[in-house]
Amino acid sequence: MRVVFFGYQTWGHRTLKSLLDSSHEVVLVVTHPPGKGAYERIWSDSVEELAREHGVPVLLRNRPDDEELYEALTAADADVIVATNWRTWIPPRVFNAPRKGTLNVHDSLLPAYAGFAPLLWALINGEKEVGVTAHMMDDTLDAGPIVLQHRVTVEDTDTTTDLFHKTLALFGPITVEGLDLIEAGKAELTPQDRSQASFFHKRSEEDIRIDWTWQAEELERLVRAQSEPYPQAFCYHGSERLEILAAAVSAERYGGTPGRIFYREGDGVAIVAGAGARRGRNHALLIRRVRTSAGRELAASEYFTRMGGYLTSHPVHPA
Repeated sequence: MRVVFFGYQTWGHRTLKSLLDSSHEVVLVVTHPPGKGAYERIWSDSVEELAREHGVPVLLRNRPDDEELYEALTAADADVIVATNWRTWIPPRVFNAPRKGTLNVHDSLLPAYAGFAPLLWALINGEKEVGVTAHMMDDTLDAGPIVLQHRVTVEDTDTTTDLFHKTLALFGPITVEGLDLIEAGKAELTPQDRSQASFFHKRSEEDIRIDWTWQAEELERLVRAQSEPYPQAFCYHGSERLEILAAAVSAERYGGTPGRIFYREGDGVAIVAGAGARRGRNHALLIRRVRTSAGRELAASEYFTRMGGYLTSHPVHPA
């Protein structure tokens, strides 16, 4: 089939490569200009460069809603659009233009985790599986009928970086398989159960600020979710911004006030956590490694030279 591709970053790069290696013909690529945001600089393999290397015409757009783009799409005479990690709304006259519509490939098990940063949100929320969905685009973002889904297991030690690599390997195969089914007229379109739908926003600095009223289990997942190369979860020790690079849930239970720097346990330092910590039934977040605002990476036992005091969500300056 004749394919127009809308995609961005490494997800788009990997998908486009599989399309170029398939029996389908990529006749036009639309991608975003390089972004300046923290999350846009991660996994930033260039879709534009890959397309140009293969002699495929490229349009750079933040939003695909101008007449020049629509005219290029019409001239491309596409059977289908494939969209992967496209960051802005695609209008109906664009996604309905090809003869067979638009296949969107999204890195979650829709209808859950539509929208942005699905792997990070899923890990924070303790999901046992993540995956990739290929679905037909309709008027509601990430809500069209499902063509295919592939799943992977979330292990107890997985970071978002681990999940990225696990799911990235699925993008090319699910896209080509989905197109083959559509071309053969064998695609069984399954409507999404909207009662199970969830929709998440882009992550920002506020989303990685540690709230010590969260349970230790939740904070441990937040630390794993914000793994390198993502921005690390952070808090403050007085006025010092402190990034938490490695942590675990304590073996023992600790009572008191959330954020208290309390006790050395094994190779870490236990920080009291959870809104009900005063009852003494909560596990603590066991911090193992930190990074200071000056960029020094230290074992927690080296950084916390004595117990006492508090870690907070915002800086506390001396009186």
